[in-house]
Amino acid sequence: MTKLRLAVVGAGPAGIYASDILLRAEREFDVSIDLFERLPAPYGLVRYGVAPDHPRIKGVITALREVLDRGDIRIFGNVDFGTDITLDDLKKHYHAVIFATGAILDADLDIPGIDAAGSFGAADFVSWFDGHPDVPRDWTLDAESVAVVGNGNVALDISRILAKHAIDLLPTEVPDNVYRGLDASKVTDVHVFGRRGPAQVKFTPLELRELGELRDVDMVVYDEDFDYDEASLAAIASNKQVKVIDRVLQEWRTRPGVNNAGGTASRRLHLHFWARPVEVTTDAEGRVAALVYERTRPDAEGGIVGTGELREVPIQQIYRAVGYFGSPLPGVPFDERHGVIPNHEGQVLHQDSNERVPGVYATGWIKRGPVGLIGHTKSDAMETIQHLINDQGSWWRPEDSSPESIPALLASRGVAWTDLDGWHRLDQHEIALGAPHERARIKVVPRDEMVRISRGE
Repeated sequence: MTKLRLAVVGAGPAGIYASDILLRAEREFDVSIDLFERLPAPYGLVRYGVAPDHPRIKGVITALREVLDRGDIRIFGNVDFGTDITLDDLKKHYHAVIFATGAILDADLDIPGIDAAGSFGAADFVSWFDGHPDVPRDWTLDAESVAVVGNGNVALDISRILAKHAIDLLPTEVPDNVYRGLDASKVTDVHVFGRRGPAQVKFTPLELRELGELRDVDMVVYDEDFDYDEASLAAIASNKQVKVIDRVLQEWRTRPGVNNAGGTASRRLHLHFWARPVEVTTDAEGRVAALVYERTRPDAEGGIVGTGELREVPIQQIYRAVGYFGSPLPGVPFDERHGVIPNHEGQVLHQDSNERVPGVYATGWIKRGPVGLIGHTKSDAMETIQHLINDQGSWWRPEDSSPESIPALLASRGVAWTDLDGWHRLDQHEIALGAPHERARIKVVPRDEMVRISRGE
């Protein structure tokens, strides 16, 4: 029977699904899979990229947990690819590797002033409120008026967390330091800016509806944004999701806060459509003072054009949520322009020659860019796995593929790795921390503490 020792780098949904698909789909192979993750805990952006008040989306963890708890995939957490283990190491001990490292950096918003003090990327803020171990513990929320640039789900997540009263997050797994930071927030107004109209937004109806359910927050929309062109009307008529989004927004237009008038809540969340950011202005200290945007309009060809009309909204902080971007990996080809590993259907390609790199594969956002939901991740992984199976003639020929070789290698380098039993210890510890307070869990944030608990030290 053909033996396949596979390394998968990245223990988020993409890496776990790829491992599961291979184990389920191919019984003619004797398959063993080792999953490497640079964080001490698995699940990637499901744990560190989804807002704590999204328990329905976090239900994905249940499916991922079932895969890992079968016990046929080994996990090596707290292991950094490129330092703790390298591509040369993998070639010595495996037949192939799949990179599933995702996209965790912020895409750029190239406008004047975007680097001013008080300007932030969405990824950094999301990592903070999700208790990521590698970001600072504190986040200053001393601005009363805040801008969020983007019309996707991440933009709505950020807007909701900024507008929501901290006490309403207590039943969730929000970390203690995050709760304290949000409780001290001075934010009263959150302004969300999108270049296109209400019928072209990228967020889902569920995300949008949740905004309108926030306690003591007025939803502010503007009548001028709802003068629909033929393309928008056609999208509403033909697309169920767009129709639901329009229905939600139209309901908000009947509320007291419409056009910034008549609301009684202590906080407001403004949605500005047809608004293309052009400049962030600053005060004498170089801090964010206002966002200048240009009104846009449809161009009758599915795009937008500027109208030349400039407007200015006073703000003291701005968050850009215009997409995520992948990070290069040592020794692995990387497309700097698109933030992905160059590939053909998951088969990694040399950047210069466009020829295949034997034994090296990619799946998830590092393969296709930060688009699509969990369902796309599964089909994406199936495509990559099919090529891996068909390519067995070009797999690596490892010097030592014994299961004991990797723990010995990591131990020799002093790497304090965590395993599946360690994740169970950390998981139960966090749940126990939350139980006395009737909270889902309280996340352990410091990396060294996560490792210590996981390793039972």
